[in-house]
Amino acid sequence: MPDHQPDQAVFHAILPEQINWQPFPAFPPTVRLAVVVGDPTKPGLFTIRVKVPLDVKLQPHRHIEDRVYTVISGVFYIGLGEEFDETQLQPYPPGSVVVLPSGTPHFHWARSGEYVTQVTAIGPLGIEYTNPSDDPRNS
Repeated sequence: MPDHQPDQAVFHAILPEQINWQPFPAFPPTVRLAVVVGDPTKPGLFTIRVKVPLDVKLQPHRHIEDRVYTVISGVFYIGLGEEFDETQLQPYPPGSVVVLPSGTPHFHWARSGEYVTQVTAIGPLGIEYTNPSDDPRNS
């Protein structure tokens, strides 16, 4: 028998109303994160969801892990670069899949309304802001 990833040894389903949205210290205070599968603090596969309300910006940052984003709802605006530049934002509607290699500086803006993305990656999760003063954990 093969070894299973965390939360994947037994069949189960997670309904939308069972998603447990929580604040996440590395995000602005109104952004919510939900762990769906696995444990993003440990090595191994994980899936999280991120909900960003209208007009919230996530300043330039990078992740230590490769990520695959799936847009669940709203329009996901993401731009690449070490400076927030709204001219670099690209919109991705629901159903879009965005592949983000580790170490790629990028930024987000909930420009047209709330969006929800689902992120799948191999942990542990890491986030580092390009400018440390943009990191909510430093406030």
